[in-house]
Amino acid sequence: MKRSVVTEGHGVPIGLAIDGANRTDMKLAEATLNSLVVQRPEPSIEQPQGMCLDAGYAYAVIEQLLTKLGFTPHIRSRGEEKQEQTEGKRPRRWVVERTHSWMNRFRRILVRWEKKADNYLAFLHFACGLIALRASGLFG
Repeated sequence: MKRSVVTEGHGVPIGLAIDGANRTDMKLAEATLNSLVVQRPEPSIEQPQGMCLDAGYAYAVIEQLLTKLGFTPHIRSRGEEKQEQTEGKRPRRWVVERTHSWMNRFRRILVRWEKKADNYLAFLHFACGLIALRASGLFG
């Protein structure tokens, strides 16, 4: 089972979609972006909203979708990321990778035992809620 997550700047998950493991990342992009539960402010020239993605999303369809939704696409190929790392810059998508790592700490999610996709999605939402709660700092 493949999961796709949208995170805000600190790695807190704000959108989620699932599909079969044999699907490409690009096919989950629209469902993931439509699953955003946090109301976004309107993007403006003074405050544009960027979307950082890796080479798995390097398709004209994805760029059109992001532009239609008001995002400024930042799609990097592997070569560009390696170039930035040699210059001492950190890749922008590390936040999503960290969020996936946090989600993998929930054993129930790491190995999918549920037969129904809705049950698995419910556990993913529960894990995302716990990650957001921990990130809020309410409990220390």
